[in-house]
Amino acid sequence: MTSSESHVGAGREFRPDVTVAAVVEREGRFLLVEEVVHGRRVLNQPAGHLDAGESLLDAVVRETREETGWLVRPTALVAVYQWTSPRDGQSILRFTFVAEALAELPGAVLDVGVERAWWLDEHELAAHPVPARSPLVARSIADYRRGLRADLAVLADLARAG
Repeated sequence: MTSSESHVGAGREFRPDVTVAAVVEREGRFLLVEEVVHGRRVLNQPAGHLDAGESLLDAVVRETREETGWLVRPTALVAVYQWTSPRDGQSILRFTFVAEALAELPGAVLDVGVERAWWLDEHELAAHPVPARSPLVARSIADYRRGLRADLAVLADLARAG
């Protein structure tokens, strides 16, 4: 068995899903999405998968717009999280950004599965009857609150760098 097989099981290739998420704060509240995932209602930051040919920054702007109807501008990287879901074993590599809310888009149609967008503070989130989708929701807010930030210049999009 090779060293890579010992981590993921014989014959399986490790390929985590690359996702983006936005921590958007406005007046002490955070923009969250109530969605139905695998038949379960959950709360999450605006988040989703990176599409082929898309930059991480374009992806977080798109996902936030599609899931909340808000236009945002990423301002910093909070953290990159590696997480494996105990529910289905899916591995995630999540790039979580701080984003500034610029404007709500009137009449925006939200992605299929998205029930609604919420603005909640940490206490409202903790007391909300709908659970967080993963521990990454609270962890991202906590890391944001403690000032964890990296300048967006740490991202290198070589496909776009002439």
